[in-house]
Amino acid sequence: MKKPVSKPKGATVKDRTRVRALRELIEHHRARYHEADAPEISDEAYDSLITELAQFEAQFSELKIKESPTEKVGGAPSTAFQKVTHRVRQWSFDNAFDEKELREWNERVLRNLAGTQWKASVPSYVAEHKIDGLKVVLEYENGALVRAATRGDGEVGEDITHTARTISDIPHVLTKKVSLTVVGEAWLPESELERINVEREKAGEPLFQNPRNAAAGSVRQLDPEITRKRKLKFFAYDIDAVAGVARPKTQHEELELLATLGLVVNKRYVHATSLDGIVHFYETWKGKKDSLPYGVDGVVVKIDEVALQEALGYTAKAPRFGIAFKFPAEEATTVLEDIRLQIGRTGVVTPVAYLRPVRIAGSTVSRATLHNEDQIARLDIRVGDTVVLQKAGDVIPEILRVLME
Repeated sequence: MKKPVSKPKGATVKDRTRVRALRELIEHHRARYHEADAPEISDEAYDSLITELAQFEAQFSELKIKESPTEKVGGAPSTAFQKVTHRVRQWSFDNAFDEKELREWNERVLRNLAGTQWKASVPSYVAEHKIDGLKVVLEYENGALVRAATRGDGEVGEDITHTARTISDIPHVLTKKVSLTVVGEAWLPESELERINVEREKAGEPLFQNPRNAAAGSVRQLDPEITRKRKLKFFAYDIDAVAGVARPKTQHEELELLATLGLVVNKRYVHATSLDGIVHFYETWKGKKDSLPYGVDGVVVKIDEVALQEALGYTAKAPRFGIAFKFPAEEATTVLEDIRLQIGRTGVVTPVAYLRPVRIAGSTVSRATLHNEDQIARLDIRVGDTVVLQKAGDVIPEILRVLME
């Protein structure tokens, strides 16, 4: 007698409640990050929220909606600036958090190419540092800078030409009279961030939380003199459109052309014929990232050949030909499922937080120390709360805060 086939279980009421809470929480922090330039949690914690929501949507198709935060790019443009409709739509990369996920992305790339004229092609790769700054789109006509804009929601951004002209790395005139749409990153050196925060502290102003927050706040100023004084830097890394010179056939040739035209390109990148070369580049910089003058949270990996990029195309929010390979996060979010008392060998009683398993600093954790009753009271922590965890190196993770919102 055949066993009855069990039907896949749908989302429970608890799942649906959690998904609604995640969407509200993500939208709150998206607005704080992209629109107010005043983030309340780290990028790592934000990524963790997005990942949890994406997992729910992948497991239960009925929970997927068109307006989900997992499908959105950036944030709404500010009404304080003139709006700019991008000539070429802007995107946001999907994330890979370990080598297994990177290789799964590569398998998807090869499967997608198998259905095209390029099925016999063997792709090569380029990896570049994923800098913690603000994406800026520059437009040149006959070699002259005519417009600079933020990414915004991917289709409409903010006109920041007046502040972009104060950044010394952005040339007002290229070395050749070409028309060009170029994408890059405005960033603030760590040393400059420290100097600015000292001045803000003396003036009683709120401090910038990170280099990206500072770069975004500096570029999105109505007064360009404020931007000029903050000594922003800029790296160009992509060409969306070009006329007046042959379009490069690869990503690494795009970087070479940008440098020839007078734009500043980050030379810390690698061109590799296999994914092993990309992993080596990633592992090298994972251990040296703190020595860099800019903040970096991973590497952006792209298929090198432009023809293959075009064949692969895009999803609703991200290019299929590229992915952000993130360094191990030292912060993450999860749900507190229980608090239990643990008696140590010396008889000391310690409260332990039992957590929904989450990946942090390269490993999966399900427990965190709460130290003592005083910490529980200080955090106002309760079973069912969404919490931010921190782990540095081999240190046992601890709960930093509860996401009250």
